[in-house]
Amino acid sequence: MDAGFSSSSPPAPLRIVIVPWLAFGHLLPYLELAERLASRGHCVSYVSTPRNLARLPPLRPAAALRVDLVPLPLPRVDGLPDGAESTNDVPDEMRELHWKAFDGLAAPFAEFLAAACADEDRRPHWIIADSFHHWVAAAAVEYKVPCAMFLPTAAVIAAVQSPPSDHEGARAVTRPRYEKEEAKPLYDDQGVSGMSLVQRWSLTKERCTVGAIRSCVEWEPESFHLVSTLLGMPVLPLGLLPPSDDGGRRRPGTSTANGSEHATVRWLATQPPGSVVYVALGSEVPLRVEQVHELALGLELAGTRFLWALRKPSGAAVLEDDAAASLPLGFQERTHGQGMVTTGWVPQMSILAHAAVGGFLTHCGRNSLIEGLLFGHPLVMLPIIGDQGPNARQMERKKVGLQVARDENDGSFNRNGVASAVRAVMVDGEARSGFVANALKMRQVVANKELQEGYVDQFVHQLRSYAHADANC
Repeated sequence: MDAGFSSSSPPAPLRIVIVPWLAFGHLLPYLELAERLASRGHCVSYVSTPRNLARLPPLRPAAALRVDLVPLPLPRVDGLPDGAESTNDVPDEMRELHWKAFDGLAAPFAEFLAAACADEDRRPHWIIADSFHHWVAAAAVEYKVPCAMFLPTAAVIAAVQSPPSDHEGARAVTRPRYEKEEAKPLYDDQGVSGMSLVQRWSLTKERCTVGAIRSCVEWEPESFHLVSTLLGMPVLPLGLLPPSDDGGRRRPGTSTANGSEHATVRWLATQPPGSVVYVALGSEVPLRVEQVHELALGLELAGTRFLWALRKPSGAAVLEDDAAASLPLGFQERTHGQGMVTTGWVPQMSILAHAAVGGFLTHCGRNSLIEGLLFGHPLVMLPIIGDQGPNARQMERKKVGLQVARDENDGSFNRNGVASAVRAVMVDGEARSGFVANALKMRQVVANKELQEGYVDQFVHQLRSYAHADANC
């Protein structure tokens, strides 16, 4: 394979195929990666389904000519609504059907790769695929293209693959029951798709040359060194891929490019500096109506100013744009002047950058953590599913914020726990000053552009080295 190496001339651009999982929490950061690679002169094929690609923000001009958006139609599956292409489109009860449709992308992807490999001028030097894409890794093996596997954080890998005592110290013996059971869904079969997440992960891993992790030793020095050993494969850090300077760029269909005219930002302009806790639990966290009520009543009880980006609760018989109908009776009237509840899309980066925001109540999804700490905000942490628990515990050990108290058996939370955590992070002078100081330390990692861009440069260099070694085998 010609990877473009020469001792007498600059190396030719790499051709890289990126295949993210069908969730915007994966699609967006790896679009950032695609643009960073393209800005360095490399050619990227970014593969997803048509509707997902149509909903991505516009490519930046500096990268647009070198990023090819490749649509693969999602196969139809009986019972799955038309257009349900991202996980955000799929109700909980249809997740298994979405997995089945996802696996149906194997054949069209193999056709795409076969056509690319038939032309030496188009043949990819690398494929980078998410950790569920066993069929991408299989096609890579068939066509002899090295494949890198996207990885979650080191904290998540350590939590799932090593005993708690290895990385959580004495706390392991007193871990609450709900924490110990976090990994169980990873081993459950996905119904009609017939495979568990662990099976998908294992099949992908055994067919990949290296792992690619959206992390760095500065972000998680306590666990980063464990990853390569735990996985038994080389792991290449990508850095954190924080949003670029225009990370708040508009989504298709919104009226402003930077969010400055959005109602939420106008409201923030009327609030005192550092007084508002921004509440956002991501686009896909399935809070039930009763959990929404406890969160709302906790915010009311805390008495601090808040801006809440509310999504439709799981199982609620309301439309997304009318999600506020699921709030407790009289809540908005009682908190008038204290807070604002908004539904639908919000310019999160513009909100987090605003001087009125002094804290972030988050589910601890990876993107949200990076975005919140990019601005040095202390965190009120309310993890719900998946990697959010290990992420929250990692941040709590760094003392950048506080988790909402949970029932040790079932993991439930109540209004008093919400109010207590919000007050500690936003009001309690001594506690808040410590959280702010530690959040600002993390900001020095996230916002260090030289450091983060250096990781992307190093990643490209390592891809060249592995591809060169593979070509000489």
